[in-house]
Amino acid sequence: MVLDSLAKSLREALKRINRSSLVDDRLVEEIVKEMQRALLMADVDVALTLEITNNVEKRAKEEPVPKNSNPRNHLIKIIYEELLKILGKPREFHVKPATIMLVGLYGQGKTTSAGKIAKFYMKHGYKVVLIAADTQRLGAYEQLEQVASSVGASFFGIYGEKDSRKVVREGIEKFKEWDVKIVDTSGRNAIDESLAREISEINEISRPSEVILILDASTGQQAGKQAKAFNDSVKITGVFITKLDGTAKGGGALSAVASTGAPILFIGTGEHMDDMEYFNPARFLSRLLGMGDFETLMAAAKDFQKGMDEESLEKMVQGKFTLKEMYDVWDQMNKPGLFKKLFESLPMAPGGIRKDIDDKFFDESENKLKKYKVIMDSMTYYEMENPEEIKGSRVERIANGSGYTTSDVKELLRDYKRVKDMVKNIKGNRKILSLMKKQFKSGNLPEDLANMPQ
Repeated sequence: MVLDSLAKSLREALKRINRSSLVDDRLVEEIVKEMQRALLMADVDVALTLEITNNVEKRAKEEPVPKNSNPRNHLIKIIYEELLKILGKPREFHVKPATIMLVGLYGQGKTTSAGKIAKFYMKHGYKVVLIAADTQRLGAYEQLEQVASSVGASFFGIYGEKDSRKVVREGIEKFKEWDVKIVDTSGRNAIDESLAREISEINEISRPSEVILILDASTGQQAGKQAKAFNDSVKITGVFITKLDGTAKGGGALSAVASTGAPILFIGTGEHMDDMEYFNPARFLSRLLGMGDFETLMAAAKDFQKGMDEESLEKMVQGKFTLKEMYDVWDQMNKPGLFKKLFESLPMAPGGIRKDIDDKFFDESENKLKKYKVIMDSMTYYEMENPEEIKGSRVERIANGSGYTTSDVKELLRDYKRVKDMVKNIKGNRKILSLMKKQFKSGNLPEDLANMPQ
């Protein structure tokens, strides 16, 4: 979970509000103290933390509760609105043909981010080329070439060339017909005169439509100073904050960058090339507080749907569900991060549809899915289609073939029966399943689903 410690602390504060029978000054003061501790631990600036929490306390004590609300919901609304202020305003980002220049210091994750942005555009059907303009760092050429290969993008570089301007000029010319050209520039340990001059010259040559600053979330409050320094050298159009999943300082980086007025465009949420998302402050904060994120849930559902076998989907529509369909479902759930993304996009209880859950739950669940897939790989096609026949000697043979125990095989069959019963229960709502099948080939969830009540 992104900013896991901050999220847990803030969610606990909201749960406490929901459990309280009375919202009085004492409760407000205690909640404010909990917020201060949580924000400071996430490396948010002290002055900014005090400004936010003082605003929460003042508004909670002085603002009248609207007629269509209650004291608990009003306090939560105030907290949400004040926290939203530190994340800045969203910047509309149009996915269209573009030249994108990436800038940043050493070790911030520019090359990996280049691959993530390339994959992001390729998912929208664009031809992408990565241009290796980092001629200073040893191994930069090979690393970007490997990243380009891993995501299926084109690559351009001149091995051994020290003039980054020449590389960019030739790359832009050679791939002028490509939709998206991503220029990975050199870094330094700190922004100095030579780096400022180099990126300024590359900016003149490439004339990018986007200049994206790459910042590691662990930079913390220093992120604001870096953003200002780069913006003074070459006007940045947006910021990509990397490694937000693995640092307690992410709150400092997010708030510091937002305070400069530089819009945060993307955040990196993991190691995989798919672990990047467009930054929408309101949606990000809603997920952080456990309020859910319906748009992200729908996007994750689309990813899940795209990988489903059409025959399996047809059987689900008809109310049939064998181990073959179960295998397809679990195979999709096992995609990196998808299982977690689906659950984190749901609202937490109370008032939601899930309990607040931690990383241990996801680790245990994903390990179980992997185990079940291995067990099912040891089954025959007949057994997958007729799971009720798996008894006695068949259970022993499957266990021996998979390397697991007969208890593990029986556990799988019990879980299969539970899921089958659940599918049987939703069989009555054939409209949803039929709509999913109808839209299967386009890879889009129907509007009827997207507009369902949250």
